[in-house]
Amino acid sequence: MPVMKGLLAPQNTFLDTIATRFDGTHSNFILANAQMSKGFPIVYCSDGFCELTGFSRAEVMQKSCACKFLYGPETSESIIFSIDEALEERKEFKDEIMFYKKTAVLFWCLLDIVPIKNEKGDVVLFLASFKDITDTKAKTIQDDKKEDRRRGRVKTGSPFSSARLRSSTVLYHISGHLHSREKSKSKIKLNKNVFGDLPALPEYKVADAKKSKFILLHYSTFKAGWDWLILLATFYVAVTVPYNVCFIGDDDDLTRTTTVSDIAVEILFIIDIVFNFRTTYVSKSGQVIFDARQICIHYLTTWFIIDLVAALPFDLLYAFKVSVVHLLKTVRLLRLLRLLQKMDRYSQHSTVVLTLLMSMFALLAHWMACIWYIIGKMEMEANAYNWDIGWLHELGKRLESPYYAIGGVNGTVSGPAIRSVYIASLYFTLSSLTSVGFGNVSANTDIEKIFSICVMLIGALMHALVFGNVTAIIQRMYSRWSQYHTRTKDLKDFIRVHHLPQSLKQRMLEYFQTTWSVNNGIDCNELLKDFPDELRSDITMHLNKEILELSLFASASRGCLRSLSLHIKTSFCAPGEYLLRQGDALQAIFFVCSGSMEVLKDGMVLAILGKGDLIGANLSLDDRVIKTNADVKALTYCDLQCVNLRGLYEVLDLYPEYSHRFVQDIQQDLTYNLREGHETHVILYTHLPNSLYNECTVGTVRQEGQESVEKARGEKL
Repeated sequence: MPVMKGLLAPQNTFLDTIATRFDGTHSNFILANAQMSKGFPIVYCSDGFCELTGFSRAEVMQKSCACKFLYGPETSESIIFSIDEALEERKEFKDEIMFYKKTAVLFWCLLDIVPIKNEKGDVVLFLASFKDITDTKAKTIQDDKKEDRRRGRVKTGSPFSSARLRSSTVLYHISGHLHSREKSKSKIKLNKNVFGDLPALPEYKVADAKKSKFILLHYSTFKAGWDWLILLATFYVAVTVPYNVCFIGDDDDLTRTTTVSDIAVEILFIIDIVFNFRTTYVSKSGQVIFDARQICIHYLTTWFIIDLVAALPFDLLYAFKVSVVHLLKTVRLLRLLRLLQKMDRYSQHSTVVLTLLMSMFALLAHWMACIWYIIGKMEMEANAYNWDIGWLHELGKRLESPYYAIGGVNGTVSGPAIRSVYIASLYFTLSSLTSVGFGNVSANTDIEKIFSICVMLIGALMHALVFGNVTAIIQRMYSRWSQYHTRTKDLKDFIRVHHLPQSLKQRMLEYFQTTWSVNNGIDCNELLKDFPDELRSDITMHLNKEILELSLFASASRGCLRSLSLHIKTSFCAPGEYLLRQGDALQAIFFVCSGSMEVLKDGMVLAILGKGDLIGANLSLDDRVIKTNADVKALTYCDLQCVNLRGLYEVLDLYPEYSHRFVQDIQQDLTYNLREGHETHVILYTHLPNSLYNECTVGTVRQEGQESVEKARGEKL
């Protein structure tokens, strides 16, 4: 089903292209709004920038693109002034500067700020890239020292500077090591406690079935492949045995051409008997039986006799000149009864059922062709001297190869080749099974006419059975396609009856076509409503595990997550569609699974959101009505997971021990806060004086980093 191109505003496409292209290369960059002179807030930051600095995207968004949160005591005041001047004058800037990570680790950075203009020539964005040059800088310093030492012009540095350099190096390595350890520990804990493969029953009630290594599972891949091989061998027997009995008879030359393949089939049937003595089965109570003794008894009392008769090596009788070997081989057709046993397994796949039905129809036509030839041959041999109206005589005359009587005995010689006779016989039976025939090969005698009547009756039954099932299978295969066209027609009729404008019509059709391509017309809520709550909770936890794995829900109990998962719905947003409008009452918290979105206010871009971002507002257990402060619009096709606020409050009321923790954590995990009045606090925080900002932020981080160093040293000692 075709997916429409979508409605994309030129500037939005431009912004999304920059974000996607740079982020795909794991570059360290940020995008800032150049149209807001108050701090030039960051509207997008790459994953590489978050990894480099240690700050999460939620902590960086809406901060000043001057990145004052990275400043510290060693940051040059002159470079800070140059950065502010370049931003105010909207010009390029490139220089080396010393920044501090969230863990108070010092690193050298090559900062490159480039203004980006739109099609009108106005600067709308700042693109700031950050390159870690700490290793390069350290190597350069070492090379300079070696050069100075070689020339004898090395100057002794102050003890304070040397000690500070050593402390910074130790802090860099230890803090990074501790940070990676804590990150891996928290991740492992989350995976084990929340989304691990927990047993459905306590461990002491779960025991693996004890079975021998020589026991085959009836549902294993090997057994399924082996059954298909036996099925092909069975069809080979069903085709060759009637043909050899009717058309070849006692002709030794023709018999020897199939001897090798017949022996190979006999070997397969014998091996299959051995496998069946070691293959599990399902008892009447639904339990899988692994006990070898019970398997043997079950097989001996069910299919063993039929399999044994079909596997008897009748080809050995050729050595004793036995003339009825072909007739004895007809007992192998009993293997077809085994096909009925496995029809339930094959019926799960429409293509397999369709193939089997057509094969059975062709096999029936083959058997009828063999009988049709025997009827003509027996009548001709019984009346060799005065018989010339049978279908074989008519065929011989048309092919200019008539049959001649043998003097003194009942029999004939000459006549058409066996190949031509078989093709004509198969042609007659197929035309009789599917229609009323065409008359070029017709029944002339009474016996031939009676047989033709029987073939037509069987053909009517097979036509109803086979082709009726074929029609049902094809309809089932294309049921979704038919449903899609029905829904599309209903939608177009609705648009025509209500005279909707062209723009709204295009948006409706685009949304319908795209959502159908995503979920194939399946309504998950309707599908799961008949399942019990326990099973539905497990299913919804699996479907929504991407959002439930956020650190926001790390402290929630499993019961809380199960209840919460029932209130998470999947949503979709097409390009150009608004997810939220400014002033709307917030109904849900949104998690972006894929695609890109932008936050707009008064026509200006405040943020660009991508995969993994959380959109919503800080919650209050008392004030539960939240008005949004900006518009949220889709740049590309976006898949979203929505946590319904009403359901969320119900779950928090049921789990009060987690509710207060959730209210505190969501403020740090939101990529963009849509609550009215929140942007005022962000702007004030962004525009703190440098001295006060460094005192509040960097000082706190430095203290935390020093505590980490002291703790690491204590552990080492």
